[in-house]
Amino acid sequence: MSVIIGLTGGIGSGKSTIAKVFANMGIPIFDADTTAKNLMNSNPIIKEKLIAAFGAEVYLHDSRAHENVAENSNQILNRAYLSKLVFSDQHKLALLNSIVHPITIQAALDWAATQNTPYVIKEAALFFESGATIGVHKIIGVSAPMAVRINRVMKRDHCSRADVKQRMSHQIEESLKMKLSDWVIVNDDVQLVIPQVVALHETILASL
Repeated sequence: MSVIIGLTGGIGSGKSTIAKVFANMGIPIFDADTTAKNLMNSNPIIKEKLIAAFGAEVYLHDSRAHENVAENSNQILNRAYLSKLVFSDQHKLALLNSIVHPITIQAALDWAATQNTPYVIKEAALFFESGATIGVHKIIGVSAPMAVRINRVMKRDHCSRADVKQRMSHQIEESLKMKLSDWVIVNDDVQLVIPQVVALHETILASL
């Protein structure tokens, strides 16, 4: 089993860019956020709990599915509906996370157990907020100025500045996130990130 190194950062910090650099160096990457989205469409336990918590409207019928598939397996997550519910209500967001995060955390542990590199990277936005540090050896934080982060997300998601700030409000302050991290990579579009990642890769190998 490979050692799990966490990779996190606030929205727009560019942690996925850093993950790609590690991947190009041959380090396997577990994208926790993408995995969680996939599990909400594929895991029957999550589906059942989401319907119970947020109503049948949380899933849409997928007309592409075959008629003889198992019950609820031909349903896809209604992301717009769920997002509208949880991002305006902290309690509902916490409920959503309590349903999805434990299964996603276990998926990461199961995946790491199949890898044979000295370490792997688990990329996740809400490491400290969700308790996703379970089984994680060390954590890398990716930092960028707020103005840079906001502009990146506005360009990437074609959304307003207010929308980005609302999403940021559901994450802990970046300064605290960096203090909780073991290492920090600065991704401010000024400092080169590849040399930082290469140096950190060597540091991680030496620490194992």
